[in-house]
Amino acid sequence: MYKENQVNNEKKKKKRLLILLLLLIFGFSAGGLYYYFSNKADSIQVVSGDYLPDTKGAQKMSDKEVKEAEQKAVNASKFNMVIKSEAVFETSDSKGSLYIQNPVENGYPINVVIHLDNNNEQVYSSGAIQPGYEINGGKLDKKLPKGNHAATATFDIYDSKTNKKRGQVQAGITIRINN
Repeated sequence: MYKENQVNNEKKKKKRLLILLLLLIFGFSAGGLYYYFSNKADSIQVVSGDYLPDTKGAQKMSDKEVKEAEQKAVNASKFNMVIKSEAVFETSDSKGSLYIQNPVENGYPINVVIHLDNNNEQVYSSGAIQPGYEINGGKLDKKLPKGNHAATATFDIYDSKTNKKRGQVQAGITIRINN
């Protein structure tokens, strides 16, 4: 009986080993198939019925024409800001030495708004200034006490065709009230 048990145990061990070996083979086969099909590149087929037509009258641009076109694009994106760094007024009510210029090469109309730095209060607005125009003296919109006042001039840049704002630049100025 002891020998019979030993033979049965041997058979069971062999069966387990055979099942384990079959499971391993099945696992490796399944993994290999998955790897093969997941990494297989799908071929892409491009179908098109239209082709680029032959050249008729197109000519290559000369280097000069290319440079002129590039320069035109650069010029369109440039902006020169011109403002005197100090505006002097005898009194808050008088016309002062406020100087703002929109050079003709800018190509864009501007509006300049000046705010005090300490409280962001608007003290001046130029209205539209077209390229080639300037303001040579102006009056403040608000009364200020005697002394020097730090301020920021904001140049709002507009598209001349659509009148939409394109951007802005700022400059610091001092407003001096003498009396």
